[in-house]
Amino acid sequence: MKNHIYRFLLVCAVATAAFPQSAVAQKKSTVLDVKTTITDNDIVYPESFEADTHKMLEGWYMKNYMATDDRYRREGDTRNDDKTIRERLAKMPTVIEMPYNQVVRSYIDRYTQRGREQVTVLLGLSHYYLPIFEQALEERGLPLELKYLPVIESGLDPNAVSRHGATGLWQFMIATAKGMGLEVNSLVDERRDPYLSSKKAAQYLSDLYATYNDWSLAIAAYNCGPGAVNKAIRRAGGDPKNHDFWSIYEYLTPETRGYFPMFIAANYVMNYYPQHNISPVIPTKPLITDTLQISDRVHFNQISSVLNIPVEELRVLNPQFRADVIPGSADRSYTLVLPSQQVHAYLMSEEAIKAHDSEKYARRESVEPGEAPAASRNDVALASADNNLEESALPVATASASKGVRTVTHKVKPGESLATIAQTYGVTPEEIKQWNSLRRNAVRTGQLLRVNTASAEGETETLTAEAAPASGQQSWQPATPAATAKKSTKAAAKPKAPAATSHKLKSGETLSSLSKKYGVSIAEIKKANGMKSDNLRAGSTIKIPAKAKTPAKSKKSKKRRRR
Repeated sequence: MKNHIYRFLLVCAVATAAFPQSAVAQKKSTVLDVKTTITDNDIVYPESFEADTHKMLEGWYMKNYMATDDRYRREGDTRNDDKTIRERLAKMPTVIEMPYNQVVRSYIDRYTQRGREQVTVLLGLSHYYLPIFEQALEERGLPLELKYLPVIESGLDPNAVSRHGATGLWQFMIATAKGMGLEVNSLVDERRDPYLSSKKAAQYLSDLYATYNDWSLAIAAYNCGPGAVNKAIRRAGGDPKNHDFWSIYEYLTPETRGYFPMFIAANYVMNYYPQHNISPVIPTKPLITDTLQISDRVHFNQISSVLNIPVEELRVLNPQFRADVIPGSADRSYTLVLPSQQVHAYLMSEEAIKAHDSEKYARRESVEPGEAPAASRNDVALASADNNLEESALPVATASASKGVRTVTHKVKPGESLATIAQTYGVTPEEIKQWNSLRRNAVRTGQLLRVNTASAEGETETLTAEAAPASGQQSWQPATPAATAKKSTKAAAKPKAPAATSHKLKSGETLSSLSKKYGVSIAEIKKANGMKSDNLRAGSTIKIPAKAKTPAKSKKSKKRRRR
């Protein structure tokens, strides 16, 4: 009986001693194999997959610099078994380990099957953005395969904004961005700057790797933050130094679980897209850029008008300027990216760029009650840009309603300044600035200025016309006393010509309706304004010639004088 008891206890002891070893062996095997055997049916796709890729495909950069075809649409994905994809991943020249499993395969299929159009967009945009990313990573000595992180973060859209507020190619939250020294305000958001944000992202990734000494954990922490990764490591147990992304997979949030597998998938598809019948994107012309430091407040429209660069191109190259304004100052300069062939042109035309429509884009430092906003200043000059009349047909001098005062519209000639214009009309430069709401003493060639000149009572003219320039447009200068006296003598014998009327066009008005309203012919209105067509634009101002007196009215006035 005792022998049986001893045998039973011996068997239990052996079994008890063997079971922990078996369990440990099984646990170690699971940890080692999880990166290749893991499965997950609750895949969460990031917001970058929700981007409007068709709109991006029709964007300015893709239309002007890239050539694509519709092979991705005409031909479907090829049959690629697990072994083939596993071998392709193993052949990629990367420092970061990129294993193959069911989760990675699900993201690869998402790109190569339902996201084929998106891959075409990514390939096109990569020609411009990837060299920027590579330079920033190279400066920090980081693996270059990290350049594909913005592919999954933002879909290579510098203006991408997540539902949580993360912005830019690298999707920085505003607190993180400001903590790293990036400027974020209403005019400038440096999270959208491809160059600055890439430098800061490389710095952040370098710090994360120094913390974990494992790229899979550093990449996961880039997505969800070090706190979430540290929490997952604690929950997984064991020595923190022995963990990687796959060993803490089940303790991460669903969004972060898919982050590193999708990073592997992005690396795969950006290298093996031809094997999936996705057409390569070919640059039609090189986009070579250079940079300038701008220390003045400049609007994109000013640069566009002077250098003949489309505003859309300026926005593509400088997405950090949120309102098309570079708010440079003596204390703060900003980097402007331009096509390299335009950099020298900017330097040569810098003063002309700053002067172009300067009143329109100037920022008021002080304002008096009742002062008109910038959009309403110098409305004669603005009308020349807004209405459909030829510039040479604009009225050059208009009569003021005030008795004894005539308002002259002076077109600035080359070499003229406020001082010389004021001297010509016998007024002060400060008066001209006040009449035209100018904040600076600078004027530009072609600018139209209002000048109020005094006229003696009873004079019919206080202006004399210079010889008409080659364009046929008359320029005006104040009359000399002799000329004024001569014209006054003529005025006694010759009746004063009726003054023209200025009319601001309303919506729906036509030449025909104006003709009936003022009792003048259409031909007379067109002649008075130098119009070549019948088109009118609401909001613009035109000149209505005065209606000539009829013979009947002349006789009646004579009878009244006899009485």
